[in-house]
Amino acid sequence: MIVLKEQIVHFYQRLPWFVKNKYVISILFFLVWMFFFDQNDVLTQRSRAKQLKSLENQRDFYLSEIKKVKADKIALFSSDESIEKFAREKYYMKRENEDIYIIEN
Repeated sequence: MIVLKEQIVHFYQRLPWFVKNKYVISILFFLVWMFFFDQNDVLTQRSRAKQLKSLENQRDFYLSEIKKVKADKIALFSSDESIEKFAREKYYMKRENEDIYIIEN
């Protein structure tokens, strides 16, 4: 029993100072906890950052699409010819005494 105790004491004395310091151990424990076990760990933060980037890209895309649609709306309602063209192409409307043939590829 005494031999075992001496071996433990000898092992403890050979350890570096930072392993014996309770503050260093506490800080290391805290860092390990925050990096791996917390609900906001590093992996979660990285996936949330990727998701945020994706959502920002989608927002930019939809804002540009809104600008295009607004420009198309202004162009469409600027003249009667453009309204007629839109009605003929989109809703297959026709004038009196006119036949329409739709050819699809």
